[in-house]
Amino acid sequence: MIEVVASMARGPVLMAGEMMDCLITFTNPMSHLEMLAWASAQIHCQFHASENRVALPVQGNKQDVQAGSDTVLIPAETPTVRWVPVDGPPSCRGQAVKYVYKLTIGCQRVNSPIKLLRVPFRVLVLQGLPEPPFPQDEEVSPSNPFLEEEEASHRGRPAPGEGPGHNGMFNITNMRGKVAKFCIFKIAYRLGEEIIGTFNFSEGDIPCLQYSVSLQSEEEIQQPYQRRPGQAASVTGHGRHVEPCLHTASSHFSLPVPLNITPAFSTDIVTLRWRLHFEFVTAREPMEPPTVTQNQSEVTNVDVDTFSWDLPIKVLPTNPALASYMSQFTGTNCITI
Repeated sequence: MIEVVASMARGPVLMAGEMMDCLITFTNPMSHLEMLAWASAQIHCQFHASENRVALPVQGNKQDVQAGSDTVLIPAETPTVRWVPVDGPPSCRGQAVKYVYKLTIGCQRVNSPIKLLRVPFRVLVLQGLPEPPFPQDEEVSPSNPFLEEEEASHRGRPAPGEGPGHNGMFNITNMRGKVAKFCIFKIAYRLGEEIIGTFNFSEGDIPCLQYSVSLQSEEEIQQPYQRRPGQAASVTGHGRHVEPCLHTASSHFSLPVPLNITPAFSTDIVTLRWRLHFEFVTAREPMEPPTVTQNQSEVTNVDVDTFSWDLPIKVLPTNPALASYMSQFTGTNCITI
């Protein structure tokens, strides 16, 4: 009997293009001699598709694609080293498609059947990163507060993704008039960050009784693979904040971006996007603030309108070491052969 233990040195979460470092240990707990015939390791990306949502041109809805090009023979004294593919999809468990990464280790003891040890791990992929605004050979100097005004204003422009281009201010209106002014500080967030936004109701003409904001993902199947023409995207909620705001001058919300969600990405089959979904409940007529002498048991019926609004945002990967804290994988698996 031989015990095989595989342990990923950098944790169970890796960035695409990062080097995988996995230490594989073979131990003989028995007193008599055991012989290992061979061992090898491969990185696999397993793809699953929902039959109700995805129409694949091939047979079946499950594909097992080897992420690497060749089999890696495991040396006797060194850990296995392999690069995680840069052009592959990220780990994703959506409603329509799933991408699952595994390190598969095959080994065989002399005169015994072949055994497979699978170590699941998560892959983060950064897509849509804009080109840097300066040449690669240009020297980057620290900012100088004593620069001239024109040069300082040029260097003080927000980085891509830090704002929607108009200072993050939005006027919230419906058919009856202005409801509030909304401010969000940026539209690109990494996993684990907080989404913070503020409302100013003092400038509104229509009373707002309540608002809610949800972090939602949109999973859209590319047109050639849609099961039905004009198939709608699958929407999933990942957090919600509800706030009563009648007779309130200002309000704010804070929504965390979970560490275990999949950042935005796009493949030939599916596109995953992120948005903030807002819902507002407004009164049709002006409402006066209640007085101190008013009986609190009196309940008045209020005619209300409801409307919604979607604000697209970007969700980006974070440090894999930080994402490992919320991973469902341990990074260490073992079998006995």
